[in-house]
Amino acid sequence: MDDAIDVRGIRKSFGQVQVLAGVDLTVSRGSVHALLGSNGAGKTTLVTILATLLRPDAGTATIAGADLADDPLAVRRRIALTGQSAAVDEVLTAEENLRMMACLRGLRGRAARQRSRELIERFGLADAADRRVKTYSGGMRRRLDLALSLVVAVPVVFLDEPTTGLDPRSRRELWDVIRSLRQDGATVLLTTQYLEEADELADMVSILRDGRVVAEGSPAELKRTVGEDVVEVRDAVGTVLHSEPTDGTSAGLRRALDAIDAHGLSGEVVVRRPSLDDVFFALTSHTQSHDTTENPGDQAGSLASAERIPS
Repeated sequence: MDDAIDVRGIRKSFGQVQVLAGVDLTVSRGSVHALLGSNGAGKTTLVTILATLLRPDAGTATIAGADLADDPLAVRRRIALTGQSAAVDEVLTAEENLRMMACLRGLRGRAARQRSRELIERFGLADAADRRVKTYSGGMRRRLDLALSLVVAVPVVFLDEPTTGLDPRSRRELWDVIRSLRQDGATVLLTTQYLEEADELADMVSILRDGRVVAEGSPAELKRTVGEDVVEVRDAVGTVLHSEPTDGTSAGLRRALDAIDAHGLSGEVVVRRPSLDDVFFALTSHTQSHDTTENPGDQAGSLASAERIPS
């Protein structure tokens, strides 16, 4: 079986608000799959359901071979989840946090110490392993949070907007960690609002709108759906005066420049390629069907205890 995650027809409503309207999603084993969508599109709600913390109203899902409804305990044993805020004990050191989690996950004594040291090295926390976490930067806390979720190696990792609020350097450090997870054979389902992040990390991208997947493909495939490369002439304030399509070859570039010269235009000439931003705005520019001022994902978290799937 090549698919680590297989979702069919997942639906979820909170009162009169339908957040997921029949989501179908397939994630290949050993890949990074990004889930994009505007606030309120249902990204966090879907992850919360797949992590067994919230019961769907309808639909099925299989994760690493375990059925979400029939065997949620098996699902939990095969996944790790890192949410939007770091869940670490600020009074303890990084090593103490990791040893505590190792004990909770069934490791004892030497095994717990060894696993803690391995993760401290892997996540670049060796120089701060004995410092209290309250002294850590945001990026260090996020790396520790991810390390805690991986005390026991699992085949599927859910990352729900893991780099939100991080500075550019910390974000790129976490990107390296995510790449290492894929290199180690893990499957990563990543929700993010940073389109550059999805472009940089993801093998495949799914875009949610109004509770459904409305587009899916590799970053390159999605970018091709909104057009080709163009050569633009811009004035001093950046206004586009004229654009010509090009196929990315040197001959195509010369043809575009000749066409621009024929119009007698002058200004800054730039080659612009379609980006995931273009794809995202083309697919999500209309208003969501529900009120996006409150993220249903946050609502999902508050309701999870009431609708938790039993073991």
